Amino acid sequence: MSNNSILRNLIALTLIPGLGSKRIKSLLLECEQLENLFSLSKTQLRSYEGLGEATALSILTFDKWKKVDEIMASTEQAGVQLLSLADERYPRLLKEIYDPPILLWVQGNIEALSRLGVAIVGTRNASTYGKKQAAQLSVELAEQGLCIFSGLAYGIDTIAHQSALKANAPTVAVLGSGIDKLYPRANAELAKEIVASGGAIVSEYPMGTMAEPGYFPIRNRIVSGLSLGVLVIESGIKGGSMITAELGLDQNREVFAIPHPLGNMSGTGCNYLIKRGAAKLVQVVDDVLVELPIDFEADSVSITNDEPSVGWREYELNELSTAICSQLENGAIQIDALADTLEVNTSSLLVALLQLEMQDLVVQKAGKIFELR
Repeated sequence: MSNNSILRNLIALTLIPGLGSKRIKSLLLECEQLENLFSLSKTQLRSYEGLGEATALSILTFDKWKKVDEIMASTEQAGVQLLSLADERYPRLLKEIYDPPILLWVQGNIEALSRLGVAIVGTRNASTYGKKQAAQLSVELAEQGLCIFSGLAYGIDTIAHQSALKANAPTVAVLGSGIDKLYPRANAELAKEIVASGGAIVSEYPMGTMAEPGYFPIRNRIVSGLSLGVLVIESGIKGGSMITAELGLDQNREVFAIPHPLGNMSGTGCNYLIKRGAAKLVQVVDDVLVELPIDFEADSVSITNDEPSVGWREYELNELSTAICSQLENGAIQIDALADTLEVNTSSLLVALLQLEMQDLVVQKAGKIFELR
């Protein structure tokens, strides 16, 4: 099975009505032979958790392969990369959320999506105070080696991205439209700068998708999901920034907020988050840094893990996954060498490794090197 075949099948799954990202993720964990999914019997399909009669029939009768190939062709023609949940480059933090996007269209540096960083969000109609706080904190966080994640919108988002560029740090913009239908268009030059600087523009929406109001709240789970924490600079009680903060809490991310003067209506959301204990009050950048699970004393920022690890032998693993873990007990190994040692093809190995990553048993390092967590 080639990586191209995996990608093609996952695109097909996203085109099946009613089969959301949560069930597709579950299917990825259970299905050992994804390349054969569309040729399985109804009984075999029904054996997977969450696949009922109607969904199994939808898979059996799927006939939109022309649409699948059109999606792949338009993406390639635009010079955009298509990243799937089954790809070893898929950002680990985003993979852990409840409903990670199955597909991501990426322009720029895919590795930027996996950089340790903070989401910085806020109102489109920022006050002078909000703009000052956004610029200062974004630069200071970027100077610590953190990636800045935001949504490329007017106001606080734009300032966050610009400040990261000023600090020569990577920044990632998550869109609520297709990459070729970038919104707002006024930030097209900023998007080019982000890509040129080693950052990335990313969207879960296919090429050609126009921005819609309902898409932005949905994309906010990606902004928070990519990050270690969410910093709300300025927000009213309602709005996208408050949604992102709530999503961050749901995803077990740290949430921070800047306090605002009484009477400043554009900052009432921040004060509300702080008042009910949903966000930590931030006065200086260290208020953020001390709460992140990062070792800032190392040569480069790295994530820390205080939770005790669970041995892989405590899990009920299939034969291939057991063989992988047994081999990794001898130390980290590059995927091609692992494939040769276990005498399995690389594509099948990738699917198994993805499952082990999702179970938090295996971690991937640069160069497609894997080791036990």
